[in-house]
Amino acid sequence: MVEPNDAVAAAQRAIGYQFRDDGLLTTALTHSSVANTRLCSNERLEFLGDAILGTVVCDELFRRNTEWLEGELTKVKSVLVSRRVCAEISDELGLTELLILGNGVDNRGNLPTSLRAAVLESVVGAIYLDGGFEPARGFICRVIEPHLIRCSEQENHDNYKSALQQYVQRWRASTPKYEALDEQGPDHSKCFEVCVVIDGQRFPSAWGPNKKDAEQEAARRALEQLLEADALSSGGKRSAQ
Repeated sequence: MVEPNDAVAAAQRAIGYQFRDDGLLTTALTHSSVANTRLCSNERLEFLGDAILGTVVCDELFRRNTEWLEGELTKVKSVLVSRRVCAEISDELGLTELLILGNGVDNRGNLPTSLRAAVLESVVGAIYLDGGFEPARGFICRVIEPHLIRCSEQENHDNYKSALQQYVQRWRASTPKYEALDEQGPDHSKCFEVCVVIDGQRFPSAWGPNKKDAEQEAARRALEQLLEADALSSGGKRSAQ
C-alpha cells in the first residue's frame, strides 16, 4: 500500500499544484476501502470535482467552437468527461499509482475504470477547495488539452489548421503561418509543398495536390510535434496556476 505522505508529495509534483492544506489531497487519494468511514474517503470530493470538470469543459468547448451547435458541443463534452478519458488522464499523470487502497483492492494492474476516473475528479475537487476556481480550471485545461484537441479534430472532420491555431494561440500566444516552399508538376496536375512557421520555428513540410490540402497536412504534422514536445517537457506539466 502507498504511504499517505509519499503519495501526497508525489501527487503534488504530478499535478503541478502545491496544496496549502495537503489533508485535502490525502482525502482525494483515499479510497473507501481503506478509509475509517466513507465520509473520510474521496467520494464527496469526487462529486464536487465532477461538477467542476463538467463546467470547465463546457466553457472551453463553447468559447473555442463558436460555430458548433448544441448537439456537437454535447457530443464532445460527453466524451471528455467520460470515465474512460478521466481514467486515461489519471494514468498519464501517475495518480492511479498513488491511490491509497485497502489490501483487498490493491491490484494496480487491474483497477476498474470508475476507480481510476474518480481519483482525477477528487483531485479537481481538492484543488478547488484549497485554491479556488482558477487553479482548478488551470489544472483541468492543462490535462484535458490533448484529449480536447483530438475530439475537436474528429468533430471538425480533421480540420487540423483550426486545431493548431487554437492550441498555439492558447499556449504560446502566437499564430501559425503557412509558407509555400515548392510546387512541381504540369499546370493541370501540380503538387504543392507547404510548412508551418510559429515564432520563427519551421515545422516539417507536407505535399498536397493543392495548397489547402498541403496546409492541412502541414498543420497536422506541426500539431503532432508540438503535443509530443509539450508532453515531454517537465513530464507534460504546465503550471496549474
